[in-house]
Amino acid sequence: MGTPRSSREDQAETVIERLHDEYPDATISLSYSNRLELLVAVVLSAQCTDERVNETTPDLFETYESAGDYAEADEEQLAEDIYGITFHNNKAGYLKGIGEQLVDGHDSEVPDTMDALTDLPGVGRKTANVVLQHGHDVVEGIVVDTHVQRLTRRLGLTEEERPEAIEEDLTGLVPETEWQEFTHLMISHGRAVCTARNPDCEECVLADVCPSERDDGDVDLASGEPWT
Repeated sequence: MGTPRSSREDQAETVIERLHDEYPDATISLSYSNRLELLVAVVLSAQCTDERVNETTPDLFETYESAGDYAEADEEQLAEDIYGITFHNNKAGYLKGIGEQLVDGHDSEVPDTMDALTDLPGVGRKTANVVLQHGHDVVEGIVVDTHVQRLTRRLGLTEEERPEAIEEDLTGLVPETEWQEFTHLMISHGRAVCTARNPDCEECVLADVCPSERDDGDVDLASGEPWT
């Protein structure tokens, strides 16, 4: 079993240093060319792979170029245009509602505050953090997606389960200058090595400091559940 570091601060520092070396080019994998496209792509990415979103958005962005285009869209047609995205019917409603609110309350521009963003349909704190960081160069917190949830618990950086509580723990451990990249490092490692099922602990650069390292007992200590 891996041995935890003497403190979560030390653990966070080690994790960041090693993953920086392992994934020096880690960054957002969604494709977009402006803030509206970024917002739309992140909304679509909820419970959907970035690869699927990137397959869908080129045609979508050609058809819907402005907030007004989404506001005026036929919702059924919009749902058809994003068919293949998980929960496409619900997300079509979100996109139309976002377009309407941007037109009515934000001069058709994507807002640059957490409160204004999370007031938009289908936009939670995770989505808002991504848009702020990559669209406005504003870093207010750490994006907590499923990879960040899984890895930070396995690595002993938090015992919380709710994304908001995990983010609160992480912002107290991770230097603010690393908040944005931390998420990308977690996502890169979560996709490549520390997968939800059958993580490749033998190839993991964090195995010796990971309290959840897979052992003969086949138990994930972070969750108490058997590895599968």
